Amino acid sequence: MTTAEIIEMEEKYIAPTYTRPPIVLDRGAGVYLYDLENNRYLDFIGGIAVNSLGHGVPEIVGAIAQQTAKLIHVSNLYHTTPHVLLAQLLVEHAFPSKIFFCNSGSEAIEAALKFTRKWAFGIGGEDKHEIISFEHSFHGRTYGAISATAQPKYHEGFKPMVPGMVYLPFNDIDALDQAVSTERTATVIIEPVQGEGGVNTVQGEVLKHLRMLCDERQVALIFDEIQCGLCRTGKFFAYQHHGIEPDVMTLAKPLAGGLPIGAVMMKPHIAEALKPGMHGSTFGANPVACHTALAVVQKMTTENIAEQARKAGEVLTDGLRVLQTKHKDIKEVRGSGLLIGIEFEDKVDGIVAACREKGMLVGSAGEKVLRWAPPLVIEQSHIDEALHILDEVLVARGI
Repeated sequence: MTTAEIIEMEEKYIAPTYTRPPIVLDRGAGVYLYDLENNRYLDFIGGIAVNSLGHGVPEIVGAIAQQTAKLIHVSNLYHTTPHVLLAQLLVEHAFPSKIFFCNSGSEAIEAALKFTRKWAFGIGGEDKHEIISFEHSFHGRTYGAISATAQPKYHEGFKPMVPGMVYLPFNDIDALDQAVSTERTATVIIEPVQGEGGVNTVQGEVLKHLRMLCDERQVALIFDEIQCGLCRTGKFFAYQHHGIEPDVMTLAKPLAGGLPIGAVMMKPHIAEALKPGMHGSTFGANPVACHTALAVVQKMTTENIAEQARKAGEVLTDGLRVLQTKHKDIKEVRGSGLLIGIEFEDKVDGIVAACREKGMLVGSAGEKVLRWAPPLVIEQSHIDEALHILDEVLVARGI
């Protein structure tokens, strides 16, 4: 079928929840994607930080084929091996915890909010139920996740939100001191690096102060590492930059190399509040997704992908800051590792489209921030290509 035919059929049959460009992606190899017309695109959005190891990775393809031939699904009513081995490997690289597996980042957030509210109920009853999140955050599209997302544009048309949500300014210690309450607060949820909200990095002293407050006032601390975790920032987990640990951590996007999976890692005191029947997921801990995730995490650790991301991120950020001196409409280059935001004076939707036309896929994080989240295995040649394309686009647009 042609590109035009696919797009016409999509308009007829698919719900209009996305605005997609007029291309149909067909295959991928390494850090490149190809459309039906065989046009090649440098993938610098990585399925929005999902394809961290690139496309067509032999270990991922092999793991999928191996487990699919063996066992695809049996439900959570039964023991299987892959999710146990995956849980062990994740815990070994994080903190002592127990894990609940689900199918997406939003599901992981829903579970984390439920689990921590249940734990808080055991301490303070129904009054201890408030959930604190931060301006510009993004935690997903389901009702609990969108309620915890402190961006009004995502709430429009869906109110009322889940009750008990408190929204605070980002990186404001005084606001934390006033809001975090022993009697009312159940949970604080924060992204160590905000993705959708503009690629904003939390200050280390704020995270440390938050950890201290949560300990003092018996509040559960959730780190949402769905986008910034699993090597993207140059550490295996983003919290490891700061020398503290969360009580709960959510993972998803890159965990299974592109297959749907989510995970909630919770310290034992949180897990102890749960009992059989309190939560579940028909497809959670799916053997194919978990076996594939095991291959992904093993490759990340054995090949030190976090260090690759750190080095590549430094080179890419330095190159972008050189472009910033040339193109005065670039206000700021920020981020961590290979999660990078480039803030402009004006809207970036035209820049996203122009980059695509020149053979590079990028994304946005808000109206004025260009978001780059490429595979963590990019090399110098890919960095040079990306910087060259962006430079050409900005010159052509007179920016």
